[in-house]
Amino acid sequence: MVRRLDVAILGLSWRSAWGNGHATTFRALVRAMLRRGHRVRLHERDCPWYAQNQDLPDDLAACLAIYDGIESLRESHGREIAAADVAILGSFVPDGARVGDWLLDAARGLTAFYDIDTPVTLAKLHAGDCAYLRADQIGRFDLYLSFTGGPTLDLLRRGYGARAEPLYCAVDPERYAPSGATPEYDLGYLGTYGPDRQRLLHWYLLEAAKAWPQGRFVVAGPQYPWGIRWPDNVTRIEHLAPARHRPFYSSQRFTLNLTRADMTAAGWSPSVRLFEAAACGVPVISDAWPGIESFFAPGKEILIAHEPGQVLEWLQRMPESGRRQIGSAARRRALAEHTAEHRVRTLEGYIDRVIDGRCAVAAEQERVS
Repeated sequence: MVRRLDVAILGLSWRSAWGNGHATTFRALVRAMLRRGHRVRLHERDCPWYAQNQDLPDDLAACLAIYDGIESLRESHGREIAAADVAILGSFVPDGARVGDWLLDAARGLTAFYDIDTPVTLAKLHAGDCAYLRADQIGRFDLYLSFTGGPTLDLLRRGYGARAEPLYCAVDPERYAPSGATPEYDLGYLGTYGPDRQRLLHWYLLEAAKAWPQGRFVVAGPQYPWGIRWPDNVTRIEHLAPARHRPFYSSQRFTLNLTRADMTAAGWSPSVRLFEAAACGVPVISDAWPGIESFFAPGKEILIAHEPGQVLEWLQRMPESGRRQIGSAARRRALAEHTAEHRVRTLEGYIDRVIDGRCAVAAEQERVS
């Protein structure tokens, strides 16, 4: 039987997906929680950038609570958060370490930290410049939910005393599905600019565009420097709200997945874009990283690029039947294992174990006394 939970989540931003990959992950997760009967309240710091670039879907508006700062959070929402069955603090929350101190002291229910940036967080902790989490807080959370799995979980458990469990990104299948449209582009990429990923974008997409002038390419995402020289056959889109992601993926014969250097080094860090594109039935060409085979089978459900020539070969020579077969296989895998409901069921299992463990301890203490 599913425990109906009252869940409070404090995260970076739900109002805006501009340069914020957290938004789509949390939105899908929250929708799945609501469908399973949980009550969810989303608490977001009022930051100008996100306030000025809002794209929050109407169905989640009633869940949103805005606060101005820590004092506002305590005074206006403190009682509600403290009383929640589960209180989750996300990574990159403004003043997150201070919010965490208050949350860990005030919460009467289970506490969790959901890290959608685990390798970045660990690098920041090592450098001593992590403003949203301190090392001494990690072991105090009842759960440390990490979007990175693999050996990183062992590091969190042994090095920081974390009760660490994987909670990967996921897709909402109600919003991502094949559209049946005829593809307009041969290869596309959706992602916010990053210096490390830009090298890969240049290598796998821009070089292919230069070598194949007849090909059609598209890059969507904010914060790209003005000085980048885009080939004439590359279309640039500054920003795509999540509602436009599905038609964007469906406009491509193949889509490109690129991984940040920290995530590549850690491995087992699938991007939400990977699952979104797969759910749309679009074949994904991805850079290589440890653990990718845990999510999609290389050569059957995903194509792994090691050098630019491979990309051009797939674009120009793969039969249409083969292209469709890979896209269909990826969609089946995404729907079978990587939806938001799968992640919520996993989270419920973690929560049940913590609650059952607390009950067992309490029962033993009562027996002894």
